[in-house]
Amino acid sequence: MAASVAGVARRLRRALRRSPSWLGPSRKPLSTLPPPTQGSAVRDAFLSFFRDRHGHRLVPSASVRPRGDPSLLFVNAGMNQFKPIFLGTVDPRSEMAGFRRVANSQKCVRAGGRHNDLEDVGRDLSHHTFFEMLGNWAFGGEYFKEEACTMAWELLTRVYGIPEDRLWVSYFGGDPKAGLDPDLESRDIWLSLGVPSNHVLSFGPQENFWEMGDTGPCGPCTEIHYDLAGGVGAPQLVELWNLVFMQHNREADGSLQPLPQQHVDTGMGLERLVAVLQGRCSTYDTDLFSPLFHAIHQGDAYPELQRNSAQVENPGDGRAVEKGFLQGTQLHCLLPGQIASLVSEDEAAFLDSLQRGRRIIDRTLKRLGPSDLFPADVAWSLSLSGNLGLPLDLVELMLEEKGVQLDSAGLAQLVQEEAQLRAHQAEPAQEQRLCLNLHALGELQHRGMTPTDDSPKYSYSLQPTGEYEFGPCEAQVLQLYTEDGAAVATVGPGQRCGLLLDRTNFYAEQGGQASDRGYLVRAGHQDVLFPVAQAQVWGGFILHEVLASEHLQVGDKVQLHVDKAWRLGCMEKHTATHLLSWALRQTLGPSTEQRGSHLNPEWLRFDVATQAPLTPEQLRTVEGTVQEAVQQDEAVYTAEVPLVLTACVPGLRSLDEVYPDPVRVVSVGVPVARALDPMSQAALQASVELCCGTHLLRTGAVGDLVIIRESQLTKGTTRLLVITGEQAQQAREVGKSLAQEVDVAAERLNRGSRDLVEAHQLSKDVGRLTKAMDRAVMPQWQRRELQARLKLLQRHANTAIRKLELAQAAVKSQELLKQHEKGPLIVDTVSAQSLSVLVKVVRQLCERAPGTSVLLLSPQPVGSVLCACQVAQGATPAFTAVAWALAVCSQMGGKAWGSHVVAQGTGRTMDLDAALSAARAYALNQL
Repeated sequence: MAASVAGVARRLRRALRRSPSWLGPSRKPLSTLPPPTQGSAVRDAFLSFFRDRHGHRLVPSASVRPRGDPSLLFVNAGMNQFKPIFLGTVDPRSEMAGFRRVANSQKCVRAGGRHNDLEDVGRDLSHHTFFEMLGNWAFGGEYFKEEACTMAWELLTRVYGIPEDRLWVSYFGGDPKAGLDPDLESRDIWLSLGVPSNHVLSFGPQENFWEMGDTGPCGPCTEIHYDLAGGVGAPQLVELWNLVFMQHNREADGSLQPLPQQHVDTGMGLERLVAVLQGRCSTYDTDLFSPLFHAIHQGDAYPELQRNSAQVENPGDGRAVEKGFLQGTQLHCLLPGQIASLVSEDEAAFLDSLQRGRRIIDRTLKRLGPSDLFPADVAWSLSLSGNLGLPLDLVELMLEEKGVQLDSAGLAQLVQEEAQLRAHQAEPAQEQRLCLNLHALGELQHRGMTPTDDSPKYSYSLQPTGEYEFGPCEAQVLQLYTEDGAAVATVGPGQRCGLLLDRTNFYAEQGGQASDRGYLVRAGHQDVLFPVAQAQVWGGFILHEVLASEHLQVGDKVQLHVDKAWRLGCMEKHTATHLLSWALRQTLGPSTEQRGSHLNPEWLRFDVATQAPLTPEQLRTVEGTVQEAVQQDEAVYTAEVPLVLTACVPGLRSLDEVYPDPVRVVSVGVPVARALDPMSQAALQASVELCCGTHLLRTGAVGDLVIIRESQLTKGTTRLLVITGEQAQQAREVGKSLAQEVDVAAERLNRGSRDLVEAHQLSKDVGRLTKAMDRAVMPQWQRRELQARLKLLQRHANTAIRKLELAQAAVKSQELLKQHEKGPLIVDTVSAQSLSVLVKVVRQLCERAPGTSVLLLSPQPVGSVLCACQVAQGATPAFTAVAWALAVCSQMGGKAWGSHVVAQGTGRTMDLDAALSAARAYALNQL
């Protein structure tokens, strides 16, 4: 009875919240106060309107760095943080799962995504790289088109006081190719709200059909535009607000299917709205930007901006900031603290690249004709894909300022070639995973299916012997799916299928930890094993990928067994990940942030935010800190606690993710209750993190930890590759062995080489060690130290070789001078172990006999012939060394290279006399 009363109360409250919007907008303002115009007041009025008048929950702006979404470089729309709701994959235990009507102001970066408008930035007065998006959402049919349009019209006309005759709207006019009818419902809603029919415009899918990506939720949208002209002349419309009605799903085959649940997703640019309310044609002329321009005007870094920004008269001047950047920047002066330091560093690096780019452009332009296009390959070399890292649009702007046109067709070809190369070099595509798509999840929710109980994954114990015991889990088959996602009641032998159970002890891949593996058996059929390859979580439901050994059907009772070795390996790596994160904070400072991780039984990958690459000493210290915790064999405590209790704990580590409530806390060496006590400060001295993973119960089983690779993933992010246990011990042995080999090489170098053969062998051995060091699985700190030693040894070895070669060349050149009378030409054979020695002999001969041109051949034991020559300075311009060498080596079936003065080459011949005769004849003909 209580439940039904509560349900009625909820419906009444919802109806009361909705009632104002259903009454239709009044023509009177909501307040006698003047409409808000200041930027901050405009934002506050938007949020207050949806919270206080229409019962929306206010959600903070998400970080512009996306939460676990590899498809986005930056958050580019307010809806990004709500994608799990649209996709149906939201964790039912998370706070987000309870969202129904929400509003916020989201900070966005216009880069990436399907609707990014990046090319418009700087070319008009309303697009920005960084902007703020005001939005309201209704999830799961909370409200739809009529309420969304009514609220928007009410806010714009009654709260902000925008004249109705300055507003225009557009709606989706249909797409016959896709089988989509016009959105006449939206059209009729606007007409009923009093919008004149000539202000209601119909457009196609490019303008009024919004899609999240190539696949996924999508739907028609209706946009509200403001007329800058105000009825004087032709309308000058700028888009203010986009109302998206998510009612379709774009399938992998390109078709559109109805969504199980409909959603409203709206977005209005704060900067544009403020410009309208402040009567400005440019968003740059509002109080959102005026403090920045004022600060910029104080310096002289931006000559293009040393004037009132309101004087901008055409869209091209909207790139003044970018043009100012070409003159040198002081952006860091506008920013506080550590941010200023990072920006200053980036500015310096970018300006260095910019100056080098300018020089390359200037050199290239000098050799171009007046009507020549700028070469695509040069522009490519300046770009992010080339050597210099400049954005291509900036390169185009630099050329535009010089009145030069880029070879766009050639550039497009290079872009295509790079895409093909990347596709060729990409790792082989993994076997497609089974999944629960939007429709499958919607069907499960419609049937009232309870999400999978996966709490048994934490049911394991540590025995007195030191062994872990993982008990089986009894479960019932709730649903089966074929490989193409179709729900079925039964599967047959040999069929790969998806299996949904009421409960499971399998860990589904999440939080960076790989999925469990194992098998299941049917009750009463213990001798028939059904292999389980992996488990994935979809909206709280755990889908097991199973290979059916016999018939399996809905309702069957099964018993699940995890692969003990695999699970234990994951537990070991996950606990090691927490210890590593803690050790990095101890070494690099408490503000050190984890940027992601992934682990399986073989290795773990850890990404950490760093201002500079880690030094060998820092890497070694991190390893030592972890080893100490492992040797102490500390207890690992876990507990599920209300999420609110973790919000203010000093030192507690959490990633920028959506966590369930209650949330699992993992604490090493400190009981969770004490770790969460704000007065204890325990979380500052120990590893305490929010984590859903499976962990060891004591740290001793980690055994050892070695960082075997360290690389810069991006600027400011370092990626570590780590192994543990016996693998780590083996890596240390490999490092020890290689260190001993380096010591032996250093000792050989110190003894000195008696001849070139010995010196070259030492150089080869150092090179071999260098290559072995690059490939070896060993501690990274030791690799870096030994690589530095080997680099120095290689340099000393090369110096020793050069000295021996010069000494040998001096002897041989002296012998040749005795054999040849003074004259304009020396052509002969000589014994030399390498081209390097032969070239030195030739050069010394020319130094000792100025005015003499020299060509020497040196037969080698393997049958090849080396060639080197030098042409005297007084020779005729037509007589060049490279042509001489080419003439001789071509006759020997070889090749040659070099300059006008000095050249070298190789070939193969049994008749050296013929080659020498050809060399003399060519030279005498030129002389």
